[in-house]
Amino acid sequence: MAQRIDLLNKNGSCCIENNLKKVELAISDSKIQEIGHLKNLKGINEIGAKELLVLPGVIDTKVHYREPGSTEADDLNSGSRAAILGGVTSVFEMPNTNPQTSSEKEFLKQLDLATNRMFCNYAFYFGATTQTMEYLKKEKKNEIFFFQKY
Repeated sequence: MAQRIDLLNKNGSCCIENNLKKVELAISDSKIQEIGHLKNLKGINEIGAKELLVLPGVIDTKVHYREPGSTEADDLNSGSRAAILGGVTSVFEMPNTNPQTSSEKEFLKQLDLATNRMFCNYAFYFGATTQTMEYLKKEKKNEIFFFQKY
């Protein structure tokens, strides 16, 4: 009996050791488990990728969603949906919002705005200003803090 996995991506081309090769990708628990000619596997779901190039998700480390402040241009919800459609699975949002994400209060607001509204993995940069540098030196000593949500 064939081993069953969550998703089998069949007959796509992958760059392996600097060569394009037609292979199958076995995915279970949201991770690639095996790559190769996997005739012994059956997927609960299967995707035919013939004539397609299979690539990993892209991480965009500099996005500008402008929320809060200029949501008529873009916001966290629509920007993250567009990211997913373009193959981007993770984004790092810049602090050029209005008000800027350069205080702990605004940073926490930004996290709240993103909760249950973004379609991809995300993280937020914390804006560096003269005031935030003094705050970080005084209040946080040498701690580095990084927030991300999935």
